[in-house]
Amino acid sequence: MRSWLLLACATLLFPLVTKAINQDSLWMYEHYTKKEIYIPMRDGVKLFTSIYIPKDQSEKHPILMTRTPYSCAPYGETTFRPFYRNHYNQYLKEGYIMVIQDVRGTWMSEGKFVNVRPYNPKKGKKDIDEASDTYDTIDWLTKNVAGNNGNVGIFGISYPGFYSTMASLSGHPALKAVSPQAPVTDWFLGDDFHHNGAFFISDAFSFYTVFDHPHPKPTTQGPKGFDWPNRDNYKFYLETGPLKNFAKIIGDSVPFWHEMYEHPNYDDYWKARNVRPYLTDVKPAMLEVGGVFDAEDCFGAWNTYQAIEKQSKGANNRIVMGPWYHGQWASNDGTHLGNVRFGSNTSEYYANNIEIPFFNYYLKGKGQAPDIAEATIFFTGENNWKKLPVWPPADMQEKPMYLQPDGGLAFSKPATGNSFSEYVSDPNKPVPYTEDVHFSRTINYMTDDQRFASRRPDVAVFQSGILDQDVTLAGPVIADLIASTSGTDADFVVKLIDVFPDDFKYEEDAPTEHRRVPSATYPMGGYQMLVRGEIMRGKFRNSFEKPEAFVPDQPSAVKFTMPDVAHTFKKGHRIMIQVQSSWFPLVDRNPQQFMDIYKADAKDFKKANIRIYHDAAHPSSVVLPVVK
Repeated sequence: MRSWLLLACATLLFPLVTKAINQDSLWMYEHYTKKEIYIPMRDGVKLFTSIYIPKDQSEKHPILMTRTPYSCAPYGETTFRPFYRNHYNQYLKEGYIMVIQDVRGTWMSEGKFVNVRPYNPKKGKKDIDEASDTYDTIDWLTKNVAGNNGNVGIFGISYPGFYSTMASLSGHPALKAVSPQAPVTDWFLGDDFHHNGAFFISDAFSFYTVFDHPHPKPTTQGPKGFDWPNRDNYKFYLETGPLKNFAKIIGDSVPFWHEMYEHPNYDDYWKARNVRPYLTDVKPAMLEVGGVFDAEDCFGAWNTYQAIEKQSKGANNRIVMGPWYHGQWASNDGTHLGNVRFGSNTSEYYANNIEIPFFNYYLKGKGQAPDIAEATIFFTGENNWKKLPVWPPADMQEKPMYLQPDGGLAFSKPATGNSFSEYVSDPNKPVPYTEDVHFSRTINYMTDDQRFASRRPDVAVFQSGILDQDVTLAGPVIADLIASTSGTDADFVVKLIDVFPDDFKYEEDAPTEHRRVPSATYPMGGYQMLVRGEIMRGKFRNSFEKPEAFVPDQPSAVKFTMPDVAHTFKKGHRIMIQVQSSWFPLVDRNPQQFMDIYKADAKDFKKANIRIYHDAAHPSSVVLPVVK
């Protein structure tokens, strides 16, 4: 959830423009009227809402709404949001009433904003949460907007995805269909700002320098932002130093930043901001959407779906996962990510075959949306959509792939004794997450070439032989390491990588995404494609609530689940695993001493000797979800 997403991807991916001279924009102005309304909530607070109403009143129209903290701009009833820029144009042609609302305490709405406001299952008549604000908004819209057919749908990407999940708990009978897309779900375990307790500093800092700054009254003006001293991401975060220095830069204007520092473990503060336990009686038809290569909220899409499946028996619940970065499914181009090609426009397929039919069926009674599969998943490697009756697939088997002496990787356990790979982790020279020199956190790193990392001495590399048949993975990947550190804490980054054949290449006219060679095809022979990478903060290896120090140089189990994958390693490729102890500046640096890292000083960051064991007594593995 980087800063550029504030008024781009997370606001339905649209720039904030006025009238554009093109056929689609002129059509919208000719066929729609815009109204701006303050809708009262049950506690008296009024929420600013933009309503786009079809002029054609020959039939009644469904309502499709997004609730957002990123602004429902452009403001003013004569300036229109450019829904015509992507597949949302089809909703205009279908005659939807389109609604965008500034959530409580943001932009032009009244009230106090609370980040990932906890759901309150025991609300009194005047108590509010995001579910009640949704209920009150739907109730007003269906009773006051002329020409509506009484059916409401809600969708949103990222933070608006969180509000979509909350909407599913509103209980309003008019709410028929909800699509949480890359929904913010758990900000400590897997979304945006923490993964397994490790702080994703670059996303968090770039976001909160332009978000959640207080304003005493409704406004159309956003915060000024931060005056970055240089454009080298790695250099800036390293030279700024410990996390306490970032808190000084943020200052006192963003309370949530300091609340994160005050809650370094998975305590009641974070648990209250996890909506999954409340997804027990979901009534609307649900369509969870996400990107397998979404750097921000891949966790949220998979886990919101699974929570509803497990806790809300009988719910009308589906999931779609494509090969996308954050919000790419709502762009016009889903043909590639970085240097990796998908063989077709996957975004176009999704819009025409899944999202639009979903809302058309449940809000208009049109088409055959029930024919949308339980799980529609795009498998990279083979570049193929699969429609599945269950996820993970019923024939998925967990097969450990064991790290071997001399950098090998195989499905058989190592038989040797006293074997380990060793590297020195230096938090003052951390492993970069990408080889590029850049300013903003990249979207391409989720499929980036990992050859730069495999050449470093502080990255342990394990590789299989050349595959003699395809190996297809479908489900969560489990890292199951036996490791030790000479310190008392350490991070463990595990990367699952597809190594392409040395003679592999795409067609000659394929465009390149590589910044250093903008006019040439990137050398794909031997490409090390990141399929899945994830980090575990070692002190949380046994409990996120009660961290534990490592005993120096004593082997310890470090086991954690990585987000699901859907990928086929093709015959002739290799499978690679990389293990490292920093991933910078994606993730903050671990001092490698057991302590509250938010309070660490520069002197606390120490080198550590890390060992990854791979012998008969200490078999480290990565458990792969293999299907036939």
